[in-house]
Amino acid sequence: MSRSRTAMLAALTLVAGGTGLALTAVPASAGAAAAPCTVDYQVQNQWSTGFTAAVTVTNNGAAKSSWSLKWSYAGDQKVTSGWNAKITQSGAAVTAANESYNGTLATGSSAAFGFQGTYSGTNAVPATFTLDGVTCNVDGGGSTDPGGGTTDPGGGTTDPSGRADNPYDGAKVYVNPEWSAKAAAEPGGSRIANQPTAVWLDRIATIEGVDGGMGLRDHLDEALKQKGSGELVVQLVIYDLPGRDCAALASNGELGPTDIDRYKSQYMDPIAAVLSDPKYAGLRIATVIEPDSLPNLVTNAGGTNTTTDACVTMKSNGNYEKGVGYALDKLGAIPNVYNYIDAAHHGWLGWDSNLGPSVTEFQKVATSNGASVHDVAGFIVNTANYSATKEPYFKVTDSVDGQTVRQAKWVDWNQYVDEQSYAQALRDKLVAAGFDSGIGMLIDTSRNGWGGAARPTGAGPLTSVDAYVNGGRTDRRIHVGNWCNQSGAGLGERPTAAPAAGIDAYVWVKPPGESDGSSSAISNDEGKGFDRMCDPTYGGNARNGNNPTGALPDAPLAGHWFSAQFQQLMQNAYPPLP
Repeated sequence: MSRSRTAMLAALTLVAGGTGLALTAVPASAGAAAAPCTVDYQVQNQWSTGFTAAVTVTNNGAAKSSWSLKWSYAGDQKVTSGWNAKITQSGAAVTAANESYNGTLATGSSAAFGFQGTYSGTNAVPATFTLDGVTCNVDGGGSTDPGGGTTDPGGGTTDPSGRADNPYDGAKVYVNPEWSAKAAAEPGGSRIANQPTAVWLDRIATIEGVDGGMGLRDHLDEALKQKGSGELVVQLVIYDLPGRDCAALASNGELGPTDIDRYKSQYMDPIAAVLSDPKYAGLRIATVIEPDSLPNLVTNAGGTNTTTDACVTMKSNGNYEKGVGYALDKLGAIPNVYNYIDAAHHGWLGWDSNLGPSVTEFQKVATSNGASVHDVAGFIVNTANYSATKEPYFKVTDSVDGQTVRQAKWVDWNQYVDEQSYAQALRDKLVAAGFDSGIGMLIDTSRNGWGGAARPTGAGPLTSVDAYVNGGRTDRRIHVGNWCNQSGAGLGERPTAAPAAGIDAYVWVKPPGESDGSSSAISNDEGKGFDRMCDPTYGGNARNGNNPTGALPDAPLAGHWFSAQFQQLMQNAYPPLP
């Protein structure tokens, strides 16, 4: 599916008697399909290095109590000052939000503001404007679909912001050369070395590249080469919040709990500046936003036996919420970026007592700190985890001898037994809470195949509900709370677009072969601690029912190459490797 770009009629006219050129973006013609909003952008005065502009936005949709207009420049224009709007800029992406006195925008009413800026070379009118995530000045070149998107004349569906409904549909996905080379160097690794995996930006240094490795621009430049004439998705993991991963020491980060300003200025702003470079406008960039952060606020920040002091701190200071909201706002302003918020996995949030508060938390973060629900393309589940995509031999509605599957020790009253049913149900709840009806879900299937000799071939015995579940479950972990370098795991479904209703793609976000954490303490300069859940000799804690961890021995630091695990993942792949 190709991404259609809403057309805008741009007129270049000479102002009679004026001091310069008036560059004008005008709304679509009267005969075109009605636009939900129109924008009149005029460059009133222009000189060799600067210009002033006047912008009028008209709301043709439902009345608003606040508004945010976004656009991106094709050149190097920079806004230096403005009036009648709060104007911010990150790279080429500009956001103009209402002042306290002009936030009300009734149906058919307009708001006007202006600004002064600098430029060099050309000063082209922006091609696309969005008002609260909805594309303005649609010229009728596409027809409206039942979900509120548009269908371009060449085929393919987009949402109201002009983005593709599903960025993975009809697109190739970027193969990271660095991961591919490590995989290919392993015996048998060439069988999967051409699979697409995500690039993890897990510290500030990764933006420019670590130890001579590829930086963000290097990856995007390589993606342009891989793209060819078709569409291509680049997957990036945004993962450097202050006080990162407050419930797991193995993935702690470089920023302290109060370093929110560093997160914004030294991490998010540089990333947004690179992604907004017009050079990369033809790529579809899927971002996974801060794994584990918001779920930790729901389950580990007070009132439960899994509470940690670190999570209490992060909930109290609000820096997880501020950081995620800032990331959504900055990246959501870039038209070819698709933000997917991490939503843990069914074995973490699958109980109603956790899922309801999680949806509330997601909605709160997506509507604060500058973010809008329109900045969210979807959610991802099972990031870097091992839960089965689908359990083929039992369902949560099954019963054995008068006891439901939910009463089995493995299920422990959870409402879900696998990731796909969890993802689809979560999606419905998110839409009901106010997220766009077109949001899609991703499932990380990189390490949840659970094949090999231990994989069941049918349902378990009916002697008891525990025997039925344990005999038939493909997920062979000791406990669903075990997450570190799991023994017996295998590669899961290969990356696939649109595999099921509401699912944008199966993806390999966690690159197979990269460790979850070290088996013992290892000194490092990456901020990564030693978590006993990665120690195969540890007897467990409240998060895994005080069971053994099931972790592999001799593991390196999180993110470092773990050859023994890679070989196991290939051996136990399901579907099996050729």
